[in-house]
Amino acid sequence: MTATPQDTPDPALRDGEPGADVPGDRDAFHVFDTTLRDGAQREGINLTVADKLTIARHLDEFGVGFIEGGWPGANPRDTEFFQRARREIDFRHARLVAFGATRKAGVAADADPQVRALIDSGAPVVTLVAKAHDRHVELALRTTPEENLAMIRETVQYVRSRDRRVFVDCEHFFDGYAANPGYALEVVRTASDAGADVVVLCDTNGGMLPSRIHRVVAEVISATGARLGIHAQDDTGCAVANTLAAVEAGATHVQCTANGYGERVGNANLFPVVAALELKENRRVLPPGALAEMTRISHAIAEVVNLTPSTHQPYVGVSAFAHKAGLHASAIKVDPDLYQHIDPELVGNSMRMLVSDMAGRASVELKGRELGYDLTGQRELVGRIVDRVKERELAGYTYEAADASFELLLRDEVQGRTRRFFRLESWRTITDRRPDGEQENEAIVKLWVKGERVVASGEGNGPVNALDRALRAGLERTFPELARFQLVDYRVRILEGRHGTQSATRVLVTTGDGTAEWSTVGVGENVIAASWEALQDAYTHGLLRAGLQPTE
Repeated sequence: MTATPQDTPDPALRDGEPGADVPGDRDAFHVFDTTLRDGAQREGINLTVADKLTIARHLDEFGVGFIEGGWPGANPRDTEFFQRARREIDFRHARLVAFGATRKAGVAADADPQVRALIDSGAPVVTLVAKAHDRHVELALRTTPEENLAMIRETVQYVRSRDRRVFVDCEHFFDGYAANPGYALEVVRTASDAGADVVVLCDTNGGMLPSRIHRVVAEVISATGARLGIHAQDDTGCAVANTLAAVEAGATHVQCTANGYGERVGNANLFPVVAALELKENRRVLPPGALAEMTRISHAIAEVVNLTPSTHQPYVGVSAFAHKAGLHASAIKVDPDLYQHIDPELVGNSMRMLVSDMAGRASVELKGRELGYDLTGQRELVGRIVDRVKERELAGYTYEAADASFELLLRDEVQGRTRRFFRLESWRTITDRRPDGEQENEAIVKLWVKGERVVASGEGNGPVNALDRALRAGLERTFPELARFQLVDYRVRILEGRHGTQSATRVLVTTGDGTAEWSTVGVGENVIAASWEALQDAYTHGLLRAGLQPTE
C-alpha cells in the first residue's frame, strides 16, 4: 500500500528527538506523559481542545520526552487536538503521541478505521493498547488468544510501515502474568519482535505493590530481552513507588500524569517520579534547569484543569517544605538540611515557617526574618510574641494560615503599639426579610480616618458582603488603593462550644491586589464579628503593602 500525504507525519513533529538537551544517549530513558488522555479520565476534569493545547505547551516546556495527546478518531475533540497541535505548537523537547487500539478481530490493520485514524493524526509516535490477560482476551475482545497475538503483530507492523514509532501498552499485564505467565510473556515477545520500541507493562487495576512490580519486571526482561516501560495506577497508593521499583528492575520508560491525575484515584504522579530519578537516583531525565520549574508547571496545569493544587503534594505542594513544630524550627535555624530532604529551590519551591501554638522562639525568629524583621538577640520581644501567639490560638485564631494577620501582630509588638489606617467607632448590619421571601442586607460603619469621622453604608447579598461594601465606601475616598483589592477566598469554621450552646466562629479571608495575595484571620462570637476583624486586617495589610503609613 503506497503512503498517501496523510501518512507522512508533519515535519515539525519529526525534527529533533525527545530529551535533545539531555547529555548522553537522548533516547536511553523515556519520560512519557499521559495527562491529556489518561489524566483527563479523572472525575471532575473536562478538557477543551484549548485546555489540552495549553497543557501540552507546559509539558513540553518542562521537558518530557513524549506527550500522549489522546485517541484520534475516537472522539472529535481528540481529532481536532492533533490537527491543531501540528499547526500551533512548535515542540522543543517532546514528541506527540497518538493512542489507539490494535486492529479489531477479523479486520485487516490497513482496513481498520481507528488504526487509520492514528496514521492520519500525523503524530510521529503511536501507542497501541493490547490485551495481555488471556481472560480479558476471551471475555472483553471475544476472540482467541492466537488471534489477539495476530492483532498485535499485524498492527505494530502496519504502523511501523507508515514510518511511525510504536509503543505497546500491555493492559492488565501484572494480573495476566499472575494468571497465565506464559501467555503474558508471549504478548511481550510478539509486540517486541514485530517492531515495538517499548513494551509497557500496565498495572491497570492499580493493585500491585513495589516488591511484586520489581520481581515481575526483572523476570520479563530476563525472559524476553524486550525494552520495557511501566504504567502504574495508584489504587494502592503505590503508583510512584511501583514506577521507581520498575525502573530499578530495568524499565527505561515511565508513563505518568501531571499531579497524578487519572481514573479512580489516579496515576503515577509525574513530578515525584522525575524528582526522585534526578535527585535521588542521579539519573538525568529532563533538560538542564527543567526541574527548577517543576512547582510552577504543576500549579499551572492545576489551574488549567480547574482543580485546587494539592497543598501536601510531595516536592511541589505549598506545605512540602512548611515547618510548624518548634523543635524543627530550632534545628532549621542551625541548618535547614536537618529537617528537609532536599533544598526546595531545586524543584522551584520554598521553605515556609508556620507560626502556631506549637511555635517556639526559633519559629518566630525565622518567620520574622521571612517577613523582613530581624529579631536576633531580642529574647524578651520574641518571648512576648510567642506568648501572645499561644494565647490567641487558644482563643481560636490560627496564624499558620494567616500570615498577614501574624505580620500585623508582629509589627505591633516590635513597635510597642497598635497603629492602623482607621479607627472603628461602631458597625451595624441589618437584614430585612420581605413578604416575597427576598432579603435585603444593609450595613453601616462609623470610622475615624485621619482625624475625620466617616459614616458609610453598603448593601450586599448578605450581611458580611454589605459590611465589606460599607467599609470600602468609608475608606476608598481617602485610600483609592483599595479599588485594586479583591476578595479571593472566604472560609468560615465554627469552633467547639465553650459555654453550653455558644460557639466561637473563625473566619479566614484571602485578599489580592492583582500581583499578590495575603490571608487574614478573625475570631468572634458570630460570623459577622469574625468577618469584620479579618476584613479590617486584610485592608490594613494591603495598604501597608502599597507603601502607605498608618495614622490612627
